[in-house]
Amino acid sequence: MLNQFMRAEEVARELEVSKSYAYKLIQQLNAELREKGYITIAGRVNRQYFRERLYEAPQRKEGNVNVNA
Repeated sequence: MLNQFMRAEEVARELEVSKSYAYKLIQQLNAELREKGYITIAGRVNRQYFRERLYEAPQRKEGNVNVNA
């Protein structure tokens, strides 16, 4: 079973970036979560939120679909 939180080492490995960049990314994601009212843990990021922010496409608003593309 996977841990609910990812550490910088795992983030760096998954994104193939340096560990220092992974820490910066974790700080950014945790700041977003704090703004939404969530409690965060320094040096760790929620695995689900990490995947949502990095891998899922933003949801389109209805009516903004370009049929002529």
